[in-house]
Amino acid sequence: MKAAVMAACLVSILSASEYTVVVSKKSSFSALTVSQIRDVFLQKRRNIGDEKAIPVNVLGHEEVRSLFETKVLGMDRNRLNAYWVKQHFQGVTPPLTQPSFESVKAFVENVDGAIGYLPVYMVDGKVRGVYEF
Repeated sequence: MKAAVMAACLVSILSASEYTVVVSKKSSFSALTVSQIRDVFLQKRRNIGDEKAIPVNVLGHEEVRSLFETKVLGMDRNRLNAYWVKQHFQGVTPPLTQPSFESVKAFVENVDGAIGYLPVYMVDGKVRGVYEF
């Protein structure tokens, strides 16, 4: 019995999300669907409801960014790069970037409508998680 409980706890820990899509605590977004997030980060949607949505990616964390692109955007890096080349010729640019998780968090806190992703442990009273991955 003890072994079964420990195994269940281990599976629970291993399957827990490590990252979350975040918005400012001032945002009206309480939860977002993966489809809404995908559309915002692919610049197919500029607003969610009446609120402007400004996506921001993190630079220098390729493992996390690849995880986000695969799990949330549903694309690998090659497909995403091809998507942005096509969008470039239609006048659409990729999301803004920030050099660190700390700067993504500060951007999301201070820019109305900003949406980014952070490690779950960075979520506090200044930002709110709306989708874990």
